[in-house]
Amino acid sequence: MRPTYEQGQRVVWERVGGSEVRRGDVVVFTPPESYGIDGPLMKRVIGVGGDRVRCCTLVGSRERVTVNGKPIEEPYVYGGDADGARRPYDVKVPDGRLFLLGDYRANSNDSRFHPDDQRGTVSMNAVLGRVTDDRTVPALLVTAMLLGLVLLLTGIGLGIGFLAVRRRRAPRFPPVPWPVQPPQG
Repeated sequence: MRPTYEQGQRVVWERVGGSEVRRGDVVVFTPPESYGIDGPLMKRVIGVGGDRVRCCTLVGSRERVTVNGKPIEEPYVYGGDADGARRPYDVKVPDGRLFLLGDYRANSNDSRFHPDDQRGTVSMNAVLGRVTDDRTVPALLVTAMLLGLVLLLTGIGLGIGFLAVRRRRAPRFPPVPWPVQPPQG
């Protein structure tokens, strides 16, 4: 997904169903067996059910991917190379499926390379979540953890202080009743 995300970079994603994603979203999904990868992948949604995705149409001096006949603006594509594989495709995305491409098209195992598997599309049910740049929830969790740590250390410090003060005020020997009265007899 270079240049948007570097290999090994941590990303935040929210759990959403495939029906909640839109064109342009980056999703985490479980790839079909044809991908030969065991584990989640991250790709960008280019087409949703009912869309017609084609590559590549010359617009000015640049090749562009079109969705439903309209060239899409893809500033995130590495090197501005809309195709990267020099393999034209024309796909009608079936309902309930997504057409996914990587941002580094010359180095991405994506929908273009699996035409025999539902025209290269991925089931919406395979979507685990949508990558988000919203860092609010993780920031709140870290802040809450730090606040909890400060409160814990403050409580421990106050507890130790209380024990020290109590020990100073406590008598060292049990009190002797005064005056001592001689036994009567």
